[in-house]
Amino acid sequence: MPFTPTTISGLQLFTPRVFGDERGYFYESYNEATFRAAGIPNKFVQDNQAHSPKGVLRGLHFQRGEHAQAKLVRVIQGEVFDVAVDLRPGSPTLYQWFGVLLSGDNHRQLFVPRGFGHGYLVLSATATFAYKCDNFYAPGAEGGIRYDDPLIGIEWPDLAEEYTVAERDLNWPGLVP
Repeated sequence: MPFTPTTISGLQLFTPRVFGDERGYFYESYNEATFRAAGIPNKFVQDNQAHSPKGVLRGLHFQRGEHAQAKLVRVIQGEVFDVAVDLRPGSPTLYQWFGVLLSGDNHRQLFVPRGFGHGYLVLSATATFAYKCDNFYAPGAEGGIRYDDPLIGIEWPDLAEEYTVAERDLNWPGLVP
């Protein structure tokens, strides 16, 4: 199977088989049967895509309650440092984070279950980020946590320039233990 479990239960790294030759490459980025066989039965209902320049940090975002979303995230072009934070109440890995480099070259994808905060930092000149969601976006159910919350302690890569973070992402509350 092309899946690698992470240190956090349910969070899985998917590395597809890539076929390349002088024409370029081909790979299957999603196959429902393959994902079901790996224990991921989610039915995806919405695809999203974002394009950003180097230094843009998006997140940490999540949807609450019945609007919670699982995501399958990947980079089409460029490179990002992708992060998922376990926010599941009662989880033995509550507030633990996992970070991974996703790029248009390595083709890796991260499956982020419901109950996780998610964000990423663009490391290349630009990056095109795509993700599938298993639930529709509901603006009233949106939540977030500051990317630099000390309780989580994410080790974001250092860049020569400052991060570009949206005002709303800077205004998310921190976690209280």
